[in-house]
Amino acid sequence: MAITFNERTIAGETTGVGVTRQRLLTADRVPGSRIRLDRWSLSGRAVAPVEIGAGAVGWFQVLSGALQLTRAGDAQGQALGDSNVVFLPPGFRGTLASEGGAQLLFAEVPEASVIDPALVSAPPPLRVVDWRREPVLDSEHDARKRIYLVTPKLFGTTAVKGEMIIYPPGTMAANHHHEGAEHFMYMLRGRGIAHANESPFPVEAGDVVWFADHERHFFISEGDDDMVFVEFFAPGEYKTVWAPGASVCTWVATGRDINGNEPVRQIRTHSSADKKAQVDV
Repeated sequence: MAITFNERTIAGETTGVGVTRQRLLTADRVPGSRIRLDRWSLSGRAVAPVEIGAGAVGWFQVLSGALQLTRAGDAQGQALGDSNVVFLPPGFRGTLASEGGAQLLFAEVPEASVIDPALVSAPPPLRVVDWRREPVLDSEHDARKRIYLVTPKLFGTTAVKGEMIIYPPGTMAANHHHEGAEHFMYMLRGRGIAHANESPFPVEAGDVVWFADHERHFFISEGDDDMVFVEFFAPGEYKTVWAPGASVCTWVATGRDINGNEPVRQIRTHSSADKKAQVDV
């Protein structure tokens, strides 16, 4: 059965002056998981160290506020806002600083090099993505939208894959499961009903939902607002299997970003049945 909880039920621990860390996905809470997920809160003028192990990869998504990311040894940092997702390569060392406060999701795959051995011999670089400039894909069978956040094309590794999914009110996805990967969702906003192996449970903003490999699941949005979540998979290559009678999801290229403008790159229409990511994804 899926493991689910809301971030407000997880006590924060102080990890520095003005820095609070809530440990969401842990080895104790989700035994056997390859993924670690935290929520960081930085108050004004806080500085938090960032360290990624030699065989690990990490990434974070800014939820609110503004940050400055500075790599160890660099004289100048990079300004980040609430549209940024940042990939941290193996061995990364640096700091995150905030003048006015910020919130972020911070994730890591500690043994990523086991999944993708090329990380050791040819580690990818630090990379910053602005998801509001990335291309939007529409579902062929319903009103959902997808924006890729973490892909081999963007970040140079198959250890992890991630995307943002937008469900307009009343939208329902087809029942399915994945083979070869675990994954989790973090609910950004809205509410709905999730199903895990046909058992329903409510979801709302701040919820973390973790699904094991082969666990059937689907979501239905409720309320008057969009239900939006980010989801991540480890490994980043896996097989998706639909329940009997369900439509295989095809994601249709719109040629636009979330604001209706031309995106920074283009992605072709493709099917979720593909085990490996399309080369342009």
